[in-house]
Amino acid sequence: MSKQIRKIIYTDALFLVALLCFWFSLPRPLFITPTSYVIEASNGELLSASIANDGQWRFPVADSVPEKFEKCILTFEDKRFYQHFGVDFLALGRAIQANLRAKTVTSGASTLSMQVIRLSRKKNRNVFQKAIEMLLAMRLEVAYSKKEILALYTANAPFGSNVVGLEAASWRYYGRPANNLSWGEMATLAVLPNSPSLVHPGKNAVKLIIKRNNLLDKLVAANIIDRPTAQLAKAEPIPTTPMPLPQQAPHLLNRFKTESKQLNVSSTKITSTIDAHLQKELNGMISQYHQKFAANGINNLAALVLNVKDGSVAAYIGNCYLPQQREMESHVDMISARRSPGSTLKPLLYASMLNDGFILPQTLIPDVPTQIGGYTPMNFDLGYDGAIPADKALSRSLNIPAVKMLQQYKYERFYDKLKKFRFSTLNQPADHYGLSLILGGSEVTMWDLCNAYLGMARTLNHYNNYQGNYNETDYAPAYYVKDKGQHEEIIEPTSLIDHGSIWATFNAMEEVMRPGDEGLWQQFSSSQRIAWKTGTSFGFRDAWAVGLTPNFVVCVWVGNADGEGRPGLTGIEAAAPLMFDIFRLLPTSKWFAIPKSKLKKILVCKQSGYKASAICTDKTMQWVSPMGEKTSLCPYHKMIHLDASEQYQVSNQCYSIAQMKHQSWFVLPPTIEYYYQTKNASYRPLPPFMPGCDNANVQVMEMIYPKPNAAVYIPLEIDGNRGKVIFNAAHRNHGATIHWHIDETYVGSTKSYHQLALSPKPGKHVLTLIDQNGERLVQTFTVLDKEKER
Repeated sequence: MSKQIRKIIYTDALFLVALLCFWFSLPRPLFITPTSYVIEASNGELLSASIANDGQWRFPVADSVPEKFEKCILTFEDKRFYQHFGVDFLALGRAIQANLRAKTVTSGASTLSMQVIRLSRKKNRNVFQKAIEMLLAMRLEVAYSKKEILALYTANAPFGSNVVGLEAASWRYYGRPANNLSWGEMATLAVLPNSPSLVHPGKNAVKLIIKRNNLLDKLVAANIIDRPTAQLAKAEPIPTTPMPLPQQAPHLLNRFKTESKQLNVSSTKITSTIDAHLQKELNGMISQYHQKFAANGINNLAALVLNVKDGSVAAYIGNCYLPQQREMESHVDMISARRSPGSTLKPLLYASMLNDGFILPQTLIPDVPTQIGGYTPMNFDLGYDGAIPADKALSRSLNIPAVKMLQQYKYERFYDKLKKFRFSTLNQPADHYGLSLILGGSEVTMWDLCNAYLGMARTLNHYNNYQGNYNETDYAPAYYVKDKGQHEEIIEPTSLIDHGSIWATFNAMEEVMRPGDEGLWQQFSSSQRIAWKTGTSFGFRDAWAVGLTPNFVVCVWVGNADGEGRPGLTGIEAAAPLMFDIFRLLPTSKWFAIPKSKLKKILVCKQSGYKASAICTDKTMQWVSPMGEKTSLCPYHKMIHLDASEQYQVSNQCYSIAQMKHQSWFVLPPTIEYYYQTKNASYRPLPPFMPGCDNANVQVMEMIYPKPNAAVYIPLEIDGNRGKVIFNAAHRNHGATIHWHIDETYVGSTKSYHQLALSPKPGKHVLTLIDQNGERLVQTFTVLDKEKER
């Protein structure tokens, strides 16, 4: 091989190496500095921002640069930015001449491209580094467009103090976005990066004004602005001290920080779905309520508003934000905090039982003193209705019927249903919660609770809107606008709750008397129809209210972040008024349309709410979900046989069949009847049996407390003496006399109201009740020994 060919090869190799070095010389990414977390409202308005991890206010690179800033910075720093290829050799030549004449460095002739490289590398400035910057600037021009280079400069230029980037500077110095700045304000910011260590707000004010005014004159000379505009701009004051950034959604900002990795977003800045106006209104409202609650030692409250149409978050108030009062713990985001839900899960049980064919909307549910395996639920008012329609039990939020319903439905099944509703806090097995699951025995987050009701509302809306071409679609609520391709629709073959059951549940939830309205709201046609439910946790630690319309879901929580309970901290008194005030800020809507094609009309017994049997006397047609046909027939209507006078019950053993009158009668079990007839004056007890007639097949007595095989604990009174237990029984004959015996020892008699205070010794006992007709009731119970329990 000749020397000439080898020389050509070596030359080409060196050129290739140089080209590769040039090509891979630009770092990727160019800037590795941390940026501030920023949340904007749906209209682009800044809601909240946090300082970056290195202590700088530095917003992520914006998609575009404000036109005013582009004109100002190019006029001030780089007039031929769009003509050169990273290095302005004309400006460089002039700078070299000027520096030689002055015998010092007076101008660096750095283009914006070179300054981007210098800002990214952070090297000491000398001739060698200047040469590298020039080389990398040209490489930058190959990799990025002019607009992208300008955006990189705008986002990373220093603006004095700990402020980096135009957008952060605009908010820190003027309290508004850069797009809204005047020519004077924009010119002031444009001159800051040139000498941020000497010229920044609060220091060297005169020098800053001179530099700004000179730039304004250059803009006039370049015919970018006219002279009157420049004169007005020169009259504007310069900023003095930095301003605090908006904190309209600090808890949502912290949530975004925590979830940013799993959300798979590429920036520390997101455009949220928050309605800026509503968010501000709610912050003011929350502050007013906080002042009211603080007098009772209630420090924290939160509110979440979801848009049913698209599942977006319209407002997110994680707490009343008072960072200056650390004892208030206002930094805690109560929307994502785990708290006891009180009674707010009851509608989900009601809907599930309708959906699975366990009950109809108005099926009678027992409401009597109840003890299940040592667990004794109580109604909030400590009273009993005997039996109450399921929808009324829900609207009145009665605990005992709810427990009875869960006992029928099985808490294991309901636990699985809540898992499918995506309650993320159920991390214990179903047996850990048991029947207390329906009364707040678990923990939930407001986010999960709202998600459950949102899913039900969206399911019903979607069906009513798209019956002809309908896919069962479920979205989790979202608080930010997703990029294209990020939308993940979860399509399920069937919904968790059928549309008819959801519709019936929402109707039952609407029938609650609103706080302060005393039911009169129903008389006004303009009043908003709202399905809502309150909840109060044990010990008055959590007050909840959740409500929904076809357009919005609103949830409110009131309490103390540290779990301290307070008197009067109930859902109806503390949370519900705030929830309704929030609804007054929202647009009204029509009520949910009835999904007729997903409902069936069946005959229902008007008295019991069960599917009507052949002997039910008062029947009505009712819309029910398809599974309603699976429910059992009315168990309470029985055919009884009366004598000719219809005063006594009789049997064929004591009375002529030909003279009998047969009649269908609404008959409740003795315990239920005992309480039911006190609340329902129309209830007719069974006629007594004719003397001499056998009533062996009829239950005439029933123990209300204690139940068969119950374990009873008798506490000590304040004076140290052993207390007593109130034994309670029910008899079908209101005037009957019952004689009480424990272990065959007579202990007393009762008439009409059968209650007896007793204090049996520890151990197992036999209780025997005998009425005046010789009817007997025998059962066992056990009195626990406190000493042995220890």
